[in-house]
Amino acid sequence: MRRWNVELDLRNLKTTMGMDILSCQTPQMNEKQLWVHLLAYNVIRLLMAQGAANAGVDPRNLSFKHTVQLWTQWGLRGLCTTEDRQRLFTLIAQRRVGHRPGRIRPRMRKRRPKPYPWLKVSRAHARQQVQKHGHAWETK
Repeated sequence: MRRWNVELDLRNLKTTMGMDILSCQTPQMNEKQLWVHLLAYNVIRLLMAQGAANAGVDPRNLSFKHTVQLWTQWGLRGLCTTEDRQRLFTLIAQRRVGHRPGRIRPRMRKRRPKPYPWLKVSRAHARQQVQKHGHAWETK
């Protein structure tokens, strides 16, 4: 069961929080992006834990995606008083997930690798090379 929870947590990090593709150019910025995602993930889990404690349920039974959506809307509306937080925790605890019989997810990769090489020079230089020599896949 622990392994399954770890896989779910990684899936939440990658897909629900948009970390499936890191968009930064340098390793240092990718590392920062990773840390920001982990921080946000921990904030969401903390909200789930507080909502679960108020409702007397296990935090693992609450919906991660639902909590992310509520937190996003909460921030956009500027709700931050103590009464607002209690209402947020109540709403978080309302959406439960549980055993879902008959759900089968095939383990396949959705994104296919592209057959093109990485662009490691400036676009202007790459254009000149293509004009001079043609595309690499055309010449082979």
